[in-house]
Amino acid sequence: MALDEHRYSLAVRWTGNLGSGTSSYRDYSRDHDIEIPGLPVLQGSADPTFHGDRSRYNPEQLLLAALAQCHMLSFLHVAVRHGVVVLSYEDNATGMMRLNRDGSGQFETVTLHPQVTVADPAHIVLAGQMHHEANKVCFIARSVNFPVLHVPVTTAGSP
Repeated sequence: MALDEHRYSLAVRWTGNLGSGTSSYRDYSRDHDIEIPGLPVLQGSADPTFHGDRSRYNPEQLLLAALAQCHMLSFLHVAVRHGVVVLSYEDNATGMMRLNRDGSGQFETVTLHPQVTVADPAHIVLAGQMHHEANKVCFIARSVNFPVLHVPVTTAGSP
């Protein structure tokens, strides 16, 4: 494997056979486990709209989480490169998925709402601008075919 290649693997195991498999649309559970060696099992299901269990994570939530996590980590990296000390970061991300008449669907947009606190008030404007740079280096945002928008709020605080 080349130094610039990173490979990831996990197992997804369907746990929703209620006895008759997929004999009909309502005769099975959408429950499944996501297993990554050395980590706790992540319990997944479909969105409740699609007969999933609302107490489990669904793929749409996990895609939104992946985008928000990647942007945050990219932003923190960019902050270090610019000498901006970030004291706190929180994001209340939203996404909009559209269903099509044929039963397919796709995300149309994701909007990240990062609330960032920086140590130096002089860095507030720069920190706001760094979201564009972070989006350009975020691996997940670069991999999706819909816009990832940003509505950042930056404040200054003390350590």
